[in-house]
Amino acid sequence: MDSSENVSAQAAGEERETRRSSADVDAAVLLLGAGVTAATHPLLYVKLLIQVGHEPLPQTVGTTMFGRRVLYLPGFFSYAQHIVKVDGKTGLFRGLSPRIASSVLSTVVRGKVRQQMERQSKKDDPQTSLRKVVKETTQEMIIQCLSRVATHPFHVMSVRCMAQFVGREVKYGGMFTCIIRMFKEEGVAGFYVGLMPHMLGEVLFLWCCNLLAHFINTYAVDENFTQAPAIRSYTKFVMGIAVSVLTYPFMLVADLMAVNNCGLAAGLPPRSPIFKSWMHCWNHLSQQGLLFRGSSFFFRRVPVTSLPYRED
Repeated sequence: MDSSENVSAQAAGEERETRRSSADVDAAVLLLGAGVTAATHPLLYVKLLIQVGHEPLPQTVGTTMFGRRVLYLPGFFSYAQHIVKVDGKTGLFRGLSPRIASSVLSTVVRGKVRQQMERQSKKDDPQTSLRKVVKETTQEMIIQCLSRVATHPFHVMSVRCMAQFVGREVKYGGMFTCIIRMFKEEGVAGFYVGLMPHMLGEVLFLWCCNLLAHFINTYAVDENFTQAPAIRSYTKFVMGIAVSVLTYPFMLVADLMAVNNCGLAAGLPPRSPIFKSWMHCWNHLSQQGLLFRGSSFFFRRVPVTSLPYRED
């Protein structure tokens, strides 16, 4: 009896230790995610202001490598300096708290859903390479969609907090203030404006990136090449960069819909038309040649095809 009790106590102790270690790892991941979110927030802040078309600084004349004279819009550093001049250094972190909440919630949701899927998956099921990629991508898509649904309200709050810089409003303050105001004015639907294009963009990114990487690694990389393993390890990363450029318009439309007609100057005429749907927004940007507005932080040329705003 004593030996069995000792074994049980030892097993229980090991289980507690495992849980404690797992909790420590989870806490470290959450802290790391929050730190990365805070560090990159100024970049996304400037990007959002460029996306909504706010250009407070004058254009500069420059020349291309072929000697052609062009007009350049200010880059990230000039824009960031302007924000600091207006709001101080802390102004670069406007809208950060909803983003941190979104990062933490996303990590938790992804972890829980992934654990549930791993328990239900049949590991002994023989699969071809392509079939395995399709299955893994499907699982990633489900995780991504559930995470997006859970975190999108915080994304909308963050975008609106940042967009207040354009009209110098104070409508959206802390997270609780945002939640109360958005619920009173727009109901539950207000928390999910722009959800569809955002989710479509992420799903397209996943499938294109994973399938392209698979086909390149399978058919384009020669097995006899000595550096084949190293090339395969970077293929998905390179494909991610390329595909993110193609899916960028979905993210742009999602951010514009989050601001559209919410009472802020950035989402109202004359700065922006009032869009009836995200497709209306997409068509408007396409006609103006602005589907990739904000995709670059540096060497931003004045878009030649852009037209003055007009009601559609």
